[in-house]
Amino acid sequence: MPLRLTLRLLPVAAAAWITASVCVFLPMVAGVLAIACWAAALGAIAWGVVRRPADARLRQAIAVAACALALAAATASHVALAQPARAGATELAVDGGRAIEVRATVVGKVERRVDGSLAFDALATRIAVGDVRHAARVDVVVRVSPGDVHPRSQLDVGSEVEVRGTARGGRPGDRAVLELRASRGVDVIRPPQQTAAVTAGLRRGLVAAVDDLPGDGAGLVPGLAVGDTSMVSAELDTAMKESSLSHLTAVSGANCALVVGLAFFGAAAAGAARALRVVAGLAALAGFVVLVTPEPSVVRAGVMAAIAMSAVLLGRPGAGMSILSLAVAVLLVADPWLAGSLGFALSAAATGSLLLSARPLARGLERVLPRALALALAVPLAAQLACGPLLVLIAPQVPLYGVLANLLAAPAAPVATVVGLAACLTAPVPWLQDGLAALAWVPAAWIAGTATTFSDLPGDLLPWIEGVPGAVALALVGLAAGVVIAVRRSSRRARVAVALSAVVLSTVTGVVAGSGLLTSVGGRWTLPQDWTVLACDVGQGDAILLRSGDAVALVDTGPAPDSLTACLDRAGLGRIDLLALTHFDLDHAGGVDAVVGRVDTVLHGPTASGDDGRVLEEFARGGAQLIASRSGLSGAFGDARWRVLWPTARSRAFPSGNDASIVLDVRGGGIPPTLLLGDLSASPQRALEASGALQPPYAVVKVAHHGSADQDAALYAAAQPGLALVTVGADNDYGHPRAEILDALTGLGALIARTDVDGIVAIWGSGDAVSIWRERGG
Repeated sequence: MPLRLTLRLLPVAAAAWITASVCVFLPMVAGVLAIACWAAALGAIAWGVVRRPADARLRQAIAVAACALALAAATASHVALAQPARAGATELAVDGGRAIEVRATVVGKVERRVDGSLAFDALATRIAVGDVRHAARVDVVVRVSPGDVHPRSQLDVGSEVEVRGTARGGRPGDRAVLELRASRGVDVIRPPQQTAAVTAGLRRGLVAAVDDLPGDGAGLVPGLAVGDTSMVSAELDTAMKESSLSHLTAVSGANCALVVGLAFFGAAAAGAARALRVVAGLAALAGFVVLVTPEPSVVRAGVMAAIAMSAVLLGRPGAGMSILSLAVAVLLVADPWLAGSLGFALSAAATGSLLLSARPLARGLERVLPRALALALAVPLAAQLACGPLLVLIAPQVPLYGVLANLLAAPAAPVATVVGLAACLTAPVPWLQDGLAALAWVPAAWIAGTATTFSDLPGDLLPWIEGVPGAVALALVGLAAGVVIAVRRSSRRARVAVALSAVVLSTVTGVVAGSGLLTSVGGRWTLPQDWTVLACDVGQGDAILLRSGDAVALVDTGPAPDSLTACLDRAGLGRIDLLALTHFDLDHAGGVDAVVGRVDTVLHGPTASGDDGRVLEEFARGGAQLIASRSGLSGAFGDARWRVLWPTARSRAFPSGNDASIVLDVRGGGIPPTLLLGDLSASPQRALEASGALQPPYAVVKVAHHGSADQDAALYAAAQPGLALVTVGADNDYGHPRAEILDALTGLGALIARTDVDGIVAIWGSGDAVSIWRERGG
């Protein structure tokens, strides 16, 4: 089919997507835009009916334009009609830490975040602020500590819950109108009912069936089969992302195709007519979507499969891109907020790239590779070229071995998916379920091994340009790579295009290789040589290095080993004399694997669980001396002295966690007077200020809890900070750092440095003569 016909419905999807994007980010224009699009659509239809052009192409163009305008109008109308209810919810006085109670129904998977909290999407039906109750029907997102859910076992899709805590308005473009922080807990009022109860039970049954199986493969089986990643460890999740295999646990088009195909061909083998085969395929698809929960990628794949099956029923199977375009447009009309979903964009981009470029890439690769290998490589290469520019918006890095990892994992993925799904559905027969789960473990273990092997290879992640410029640059690089591989050198114009593309690729390869050298082996040359305090840019978390002569201390490890390893490599550090783990939340202790076996002494805060104890045992096995902190404890590294100011010994007022995190006073040996406040909230800050333990003025104060609003201004006034250091992740879900604390620090005359804006921050000097260097800004 000519490319023009293949892409004939692409303007329809583009119009719906652009309109949805504009309306969800600027909802005040949705009504006007809807009226304008409806008028334009009717005008195009009227013009085509009255003029009746003889040219078939012109008639087709008019029909496509009318369809695009009508779907754009429907998308804008949806936003306009939903806006009054959404605006009413956001106008409630929910900011500023006011208590709020929300009755809601869970509509999205309950997932664990990097900081250890649980997050899920819900549909709010009642909002209470103070004594006033408001009826509502708006989308919210809830975050809660696992220990604050009662009962935890009943929290699943379909549960009715009561959320107590604080709230703030959702970010522009998000489906969620409110972001709820359930600081006072989540009570499950009613567990999932009927169909939701059955599917929840099936998912839990699969998780239980693989619980006793060894290694990382066990945790992957539920993810591959039904998208349940609750058993995937943080380390394996990181490895899957670094090796570009995380899409395998996000149920999408491949899974839907397997389910529909099995049902369709099963019906055919039973002698069913075409109509019954299609009905069987659609029924299986509907059940699968309900079972795995309707995530954006699943919904997109499900709608696309339904449209394709309908076309088969009518005997007019359309081109793949036309089906994809229509599916995207229909979904955006039904849910305009999908326009801002990165998962939805990745799913559509990967599918489109496979339809358009996999075959040309395979033909190009056949010039140098056997045909079977060329076909196998073309699929992951097409997906990676399309998805890479979107993924660098999340993390500015490119997985170097992603295509090869996908090539090795590809044969195992469908086997693990089909057998794992069969294990899920055979829950009523335990012995059969256990056997199928064990069989599914074999290919799942292969995938897990592939991920960890490639993520451990040197240079697995290439640093890239951040933000939109990085996405555009990688898209151009992908286009150049596609031209070099796929374009035939049959004409002078084609040869010139290939030559220019090869120059682009060569230039980028040199720049990326040089950047990788500077951020790893040669990284120490890019930092000030005299730094004594170094705040690593590890995202939403803390990792601060202190150096006195040849001795090095590290305060917290950030949320993930890789980001800490990158910082240590750049600073040229191999051994840590003192590690202070202020507390054991993931954003402070999630990166411990990067330094286990490399630490002489571990100073740690109170433990709260067996997991905390296991972390310390691992350090002890690696040769580290363990020291439990208490106020008044002191010590030295190099010529610098450290002193613990908090927590007080045997205090019951502040349980382990944020409010019992270690507060350190470090000074001397080239380190300016530095106060590191951990994650203390306002209440323990007041107690610390009243204790008289502070020795102001402090040249450097690490702001507590990433700049949250729960701060005591009097503590900072007493500390007299010269420089306020905020360790915080860019575009985090908490709104950190909050304006209240930034204004308070500015009012005290403190200079502010923040890792989300400045990147790595280096500090050196003594007394009042302190110098600062910012990675982004010097």
